[in-house]
Amino acid sequence: MWSRAHLCKRLGVYNKVVKKRIIHLSEAEALSANVTDLLARVRAGTEIVIEIEQRPVAIFRPVEPAHRTVSECIAVLPENSPATIDPDFPRDVQAAVESFSEPLNPPAWD
Repeated sequence: MWSRAHLCKRLGVYNKVVKKRIIHLSEAEALSANVTDLLARVRAGTEIVIEIEQRPVAIFRPVEPAHRTVSECIAVLPENSPATIDPDFPRDVQAAVESFSEPLNPPAWD
């Protein structure tokens, strides 16, 4: 079984080209991984590619666009993240949401 630090490091792969998290695991790594942790990552929007000899054989991805809860966002933070949640965080988020209540009117060329 992997340590939490190793799994977090392994699951933290970020593909800057497509702007989403993608994890590539060998068949052996997938078999030894904690399925609950993998599913939590998929629910948070991460795509997991299982490979045999570096060829994809299975892809796990969310069936709908990812809408992360605060707890899911916290769960995918690296262990050494400096992020903290203070008692005023829910109020701050609500204020941010309310400050953008105007409908978005993008230019016609978008």
